Amino acid sequence: MALESPAVPTLRDAVQPLTGDAPDYDALLDSIGDARIVLLGEASHGTHEFYRERARITRRLIEEKSFVAVAVEADWPDAYRVNRWVRCVGEDPSALAALGDFQRFPRWMWRNTEVLAFIEWLRRNNEGAAPDRRAGFYGLDLYSLFSSIEAVIGFLERVDPEAARRARYRYGCFEDFGEDSQAYGYAAEFDLSQSCEDDALQQLLDLQRQAADLSQRDGKIPQDEFFYAEQNARLVKNADEYYRTMFRGRISSWNLRDRHMAETLEALLAHFDRQGRTGKLVVWEHNSHIGDARATSMGDSGEWNVGQ
Repeated sequence: MALESPAVPTLRDAVQPLTGDAPDYDALLDSIGDARIVLLGEASHGTHEFYRERARITRRLIEEKSFVAVAVEADWPDAYRVNRWVRCVGEDPSALAALGDFQRFPRWMWRNTEVLAFIEWLRRNNEGAAPDRRAGFYGLDLYSLFSSIEAVIGFLERVDPEAARRARYRYGCFEDFGEDSQAYGYAAEFDLSQSCEDDALQQLLDLQRQAADLSQRDGKIPQDEFFYAEQNARLVKNADEYYRTMFRGRISSWNLRDRHMAETLEALLAHFDRQGRTGKLVVWEHNSHIGDARATSMGDSGEWNVGQ
């Protein structure tokens, strides 16, 4: 006769069975209480059942507990296009078009029927809300080095052509590598090419110094637009470091990536606070990011994560 694991009684007390086509999540929502951040994981990317149930829970959090945004394991500029569409300010004609920037592998991680149905619901839900009460959709990841560079320059070209010229000059450091981020990281880490670290940092600082000036101009720059640009500049700085640390070892690059995602969550909360909103965020990521690394072998090897 097999002996029962000591973990089984604990699991019996904690696990809530889900049955039927419309599982009852009342107990889960009660346990969430007034939390500002809810982490909804997945054991594997792209699994239909995980995505479907995560979307069901999130809809209830937005409707019943006034959550204002979903933050996902996706690149910032790609997700921001979706954010503009669901908040009724984008130019895309449909949800499918709004997902069009998700081109990097694995595209199916976000360009799938469950995410499509969710953002269509989010748009409908937002249409009846005031503009400053519409729930958003944001990316937390940092792989978008070159598209974030384009976004920073594009923003500055609209509001300050001279600042755009400076940004283009600084970011020109990356041009020799086309859009091959890993080739840049390898060359910079092993001194085969100049590191762009200082240029990326100076561009972020320059943009942040412009904040007060831009906010006081005639035809003020909307807070969301400046926040989007600033986050892209921060992403370029962190992505520069990430692609260089890839060649030092997995643990260093993992920790840097999760630190960036945690910093982005903090920036989102601060952004909503500045708008006078109580920022409450739902996070969609793999369990390896939103579990607590200290409870697993990840912590034993020196890794830490967003959940921690």
